[in-house]
Amino acid sequence: MLLIDSHVNLHHHSFDEDREAVIARAREVGVGRMITICDKIENFDQVIAIAESHDDIYASVGAHPHYAKDHLDLTAERLIELGSHKRVVGVGETGLDQHYKHSPFEDQVNVFRTHAKAAHALDKTLIIHTREADSAMAQLLEEEAGKGPLRILMHCYTSGAELARRALALGAYISFSGIMTFKNANDVRAIASETPLDRIIVETDCPYLTPIPYRGQRCEPMHVAQVQSAFAKLRGLEEEEASTLLADNFHRLFPTIPRVAS
Repeated sequence: MLLIDSHVNLHHHSFDEDREAVIARAREVGVGRMITICDKIENFDQVIAIAESHDDIYASVGAHPHYAKDHLDLTAERLIELGSHKRVVGVGETGLDQHYKHSPFEDQVNVFRTHAKAAHALDKTLIIHTREADSAMAQLLEEEAGKGPLRILMHCYTSGAELARRALALGAYISFSGIMTFKNANDVRAIASETPLDRIIVETDCPYLTPIPYRGQRCEPMHVAQVQSAFAKLRGLEEEEASTLLADNFHRLFPTIPRVAS
């Protein structure tokens, strides 16, 4: 059965000692495709090197909203230059985070707009992080989508129903992580229950958000198996049916990634 992890952070320091073993364990359980995510432009070289070294791993380019204050001089032209690499399939993760507020809100908005401009120019998926900024994000998305076709991924969704509704109206896809398995994540499961089946993908966001029953351990791409199983159970799907559905959705959202040979 095919598994796809749409959001991994394989350059993270927690994988420095056993990165290749982590990738091998993912393959052993059936993970056929992964996207490793860029959180800072200074880390792009490491991120893209991982993708270049593995036929089944692709990459993004971008700066997490936590680090927006450090990327005020980042231009769309620079993102386009880096994002033109054949292994890059997405721009981000970018977005708004009003929980930790590591960067001023205005800086986050400005850097988000830079990413959106690059995503438009590259025709590559805009990968979005949102936390406690639903209304502002919905408005930004509507403004950016109004400028032309834009593929949108709401990564690791924990926001409310209204943002989901407005994003879906723009053609967005919503990704769910191991949070779906958490005891107190009823709000997330409610959104995952209501999202159209043709707009859902899954992820781990490893090394974070380890799903039950592995809480307390470092999350790895292999744990996307538990995320996919939780999704299948929530929506009343057979495992094979869920696998096919999620793979189809993933490849519509990331059309340049080849499918796993059957």
